[in-house]
Amino acid sequence: MTSIRPHFPADPWLSRPPRATVAARLRPWLVDPHSLTARIRARCGDFHVAVVRQALVRPHADEAAALGLAARERAWLREVWLLADGVPVVYARSVLARRHLRGPWRLFQGIGARPLGAALFSDPRIERQPLHCARLDGRDARYHRLVTLLNGRVALPPALWARRSAFRLRGRSLLVSEIFLPTILRLDP
Repeated sequence: MTSIRPHFPADPWLSRPPRATVAARLRPWLVDPHSLTARIRARCGDFHVAVVRQALVRPHADEAAALGLAARERAWLREVWLLADGVPVVYARSVLARRHLRGPWRLFQGIGARPLGAALFSDPRIERQPLHCARLDGRDARYHRLVTLLNGRVALPPALWARRSAFRLRGRSLLVSEIFLPTILRLDP
């Protein structure tokens, strides 16, 4: 029996969210270039990061392309939940080329449950590249990953909005993607 794997649309990532298809309350979350960690922290009583997985993996094709990785090159992946008052509001996925685990990005491998955003925005040498956003649906492996991880605990709409950007340090990039769950709308934009 052959299993059908989700695939990526050619290039779902846009330079800005389309006004016609993004809820007005979600738009500020997608376009704010500052720390998402700080933004959530300011809008809840208790902020927490829960690590889902940290491992060497083959990144998705669009992630590999964004980082300039060869098709089969492995990368270090960190998947986390950002929780506001105990409720998951964002699923974050950070990808770094394996060869960059040493040197300037060595903090990434041992960060554990500490917020990555705090480290990224506190180092003036780290430069954030422009944000891009995408509407991820059943054609995207990240959407399916969320369905699996949530296991029915949070009802998901047919599509979710995400944003991502690369952070550069000494010419080496770390790609951070943040997928917003419907629960983000419980927080003030």
